[in-house]
Amino acid sequence: MKIHQLETFRTAVPLHTPFKTALRTVEVAEAIVVKLTCDNGIVGWGEAPPTVVITGDSLSSIEYSIQEVIKPALVGQNLLNYEYLFQQLHSLLVRNSSAKAAVDMAIYDCLAQQSDLPLYQYLGGYRKELETDYTVSVNSATEMGEDAAAYVKKGFDVLKVKVGKDEIETDIKRIQEIRKRIGYTIKIRLDANQGWESKAAVKAIRKMEDLDLNIELIEQPVPAHDIEGLKRVTDGVDTLIMADESVFTPHQAFAVLKTRSADLINIKLMKAGGIYHAQKINDLAEVCGVECMVGSMIETRLGITAAAHFAASRKNITRFDFDAPLMLAQDIVVGGIRYNGRKITMPSEPGLGIARVLV
Repeated sequence: MKIHQLETFRTAVPLHTPFKTALRTVEVAEAIVVKLTCDNGIVGWGEAPPTVVITGDSLSSIEYSIQEVIKPALVGQNLLNYEYLFQQLHSLLVRNSSAKAAVDMAIYDCLAQQSDLPLYQYLGGYRKELETDYTVSVNSATEMGEDAAAYVKKGFDVLKVKVGKDEIETDIKRIQEIRKRIGYTIKIRLDANQGWESKAAVKAIRKMEDLDLNIELIEQPVPAHDIEGLKRVTDGVDTLIMADESVFTPHQAFAVLKTRSADLINIKLMKAGGIYHAQKINDLAEVCGVECMVGSMIETRLGITAAAHFAASRKNITRFDFDAPLMLAQDIVVGGIRYNGRKITMPSEPGLGIARVLV
């Protein structure tokens, strides 16, 4: 089974409402879609959104990396020699993790189809249903409280609240307003997106604990490079601390795990460069007794389907952040995962289960 063709397409899907974090505001979900065609007719799909403030990848850089660097090296190669293919993919160019992830997804899609298995079963098949949280964007305290209440009314029982854009005291007021609106039975996860400094973060989180705001976890409170600061926060509070932007590669995961700098790790295919390295990160974490969440960027149901297959395959992945497709004004994917409120069902068709993408 050889790679016959590797094509890329640009897509742009508007969001219902702007998605706001400490790092960026997104109004349109742009992406490069990959279509990998094998000589036996099997077609695999992948997706890479540009997130320049996180991965450094733009639409143009993703497109160039795939068309000018990855494609010439992979076309004509036998997909069944996939260990060799993945080693090549990750050695052809440094960083450019989103481009690698899109091609990685398409390869795994083809391999699972060749084996006549849904990808989550091909990878391990631990579960076939997931439940996603829903993200509350950074806005005024009143607006965030209203949004949180609306999401709870729709059936979401875990909310991921974006903070870190303003003063920490402002963030605390936002959380208090959300708790006032939704009560204390709904789980709240905070995502600071690197927006705090370690000493201030410890002080603020302790205050949240004293106020009994009942925060399940706090994601990436400090800048990605500040592993010492991340450890200072983790050691200084009772609330669980999750590493996100600090962990792109298995080597970075090892550094965080070795120093016990975080209680949890958020794996994203766009950071890891795809499923191949995402599995390594999860395996390292599991050996160290650290659970993982699988999250995403602002992606269509194509990229989220690949992430969900990976997440469903492993026991150590216990949290799921797959709400991005629910924010989009239209769906360009036929097949793939299915949503019923917060519940996600894995497809029974082989591979990703995607029949086609409207590009």
